[in-house]
Amino acid sequence: MTEAVAATNHDLILAGPVGSLDAYIHAVGAIAVLSKEDEQGLARRFRDEQDLDAARQMVMAHLRFVVHIAKGYTGYGLPLADLIQEGNVGLMKAVKRFDPDYDVRLVSFAVHWIRAEIHEFVLRNWRIVKVATTKAQRKLFFNLRKAKKRLSWLSHAETEAVASDLGVSPKEVTEMEKRLYARDAIFDPMPSSDDERSYTPAAYLPSQNADPATLVEKADWSNDATTRMTAAIKTLDDRSRHILESRWLTDDKQTLHELADVYSISAERIRQIEVNAMKKVRMAMGT
Repeated sequence: MTEAVAATNHDLILAGPVGSLDAYIHAVGAIAVLSKEDEQGLARRFRDEQDLDAARQMVMAHLRFVVHIAKGYTGYGLPLADLIQEGNVGLMKAVKRFDPDYDVRLVSFAVHWIRAEIHEFVLRNWRIVKVATTKAQRKLFFNLRKAKKRLSWLSHAETEAVASDLGVSPKEVTEMEKRLYARDAIFDPMPSSDDERSYTPAAYLPSQNADPATLVEKADWSNDATTRMTAAIKTLDDRSRHILESRWLTDDKQTLHELADVYSISAERIRQIEVNAMKKVRMAMGT
């Protein structure tokens, strides 16, 4: 089937400009529809002889039907070209599994496979978060979408009626209706609006440094270090303590030369006293 798909794509590219959806639709619409006898013959050739050219001809002749089905799903806001592409995958799966002995036309058999692939694509891409995961929810999703074209918010009676028609509970109908009206929220804050930044999901994420145990541990360590340093500084003589505090523990820090003028000694001597004072403080703190 891979070779048949490649040949199909090649033929369609030659039919019109690359990337032109209108040209593609026009090209597949110009391909002749197979008669029942021709279709049966091609199907038997592919089944019995693995004739890939026969499979290619069946796929080509039914591409117009894929376009027709795909157009019915344009209301989900997804590109028609993507819907057609997924439908083509379903068509090729149908051709591979088609049995001519059942005396059923390929188009009738392929509808299920085409829609199944398109359904999967819609459910994967319509929302960031999946709106339907179970078989029942998927059935409800597509059937309720059709009903919503005719109805606004469902009344209680309408909810009961839809639930009865689809064989689900009213609660499931209401829940799916909420999902249909929902929209994906922007996760990251909007740089242009402070108000919007406050309501984006990112604003409510906990900080990496917000662990209470970590915060208490850091606070305890800081308090202990401050207490031990204060006690260590008190062990210094008055001059060493004043020099150390003037150099490091005040907002208006003094230079070596300013302290040298205060004590009438050289700046180098002030530096030596400072270094010795720091060593004594570290030793007293046990670090």
